[in-house]
Amino acid sequence: MMKKLLLLGMLCAGPLLMAQAYPSLYNNNEIKFNIGLFLATTTVEGSYEYFFSEDTSFGGTVYFDNDATDFNGDFGIGANFRAYFGYQPRSGFFAEAFGLYYTGEDDGEPVLPRDNEYSTVALGLGLGNKWVTRSQRFSLEVFAGFGRNINPEDFPDDFMYRGGLSIGFRL
Repeated sequence: MMKKLLLLGMLCAGPLLMAQAYPSLYNNNEIKFNIGLFLATTTVEGSYEYFFSEDTSFGGTVYFDNDATDFNGDFGIGANFRAYFGYQPRSGFFAEAFGLYYTGEDDGEPVLPRDNEYSTVALGLGLGNKWVTRSQRFSLEVFAGFGRNINPEDFPDDFMYRGGLSIGFRL
């Protein structure tokens, strides 16, 4: 009788047990600070990333710089879409497509009738790698990207670049 009760208990408890290869992914939001760009150029850049699934995310970036003649101007805001290719969820090697609106100032002489200030939109691609702690709370990423300005006739350079070393916290 005891063996039958034990067998019945194990059969009833079987569907309640689950094994997972990865921890439960409940942190869908990540806030990041580009510390590498800050240390190199004193530009303050913050980013937000929302994870749709284990291997895709959508994010946004905002940066400010006191030097309007810097390589990417004094203000920028943009969006990106990332696809992750790592073995762990939401980490590892990634590729991204991004769009960026930014403003700045030429450091050359003004050409009439135009002044030195500009605003432009760029579209580009980037690559990087992200490492995450076991608890899935903190992240470190290194990335680089290359883009093309959509309106190069109003802007001195046809191409732009972005990159950095970011630390992040998942909410």
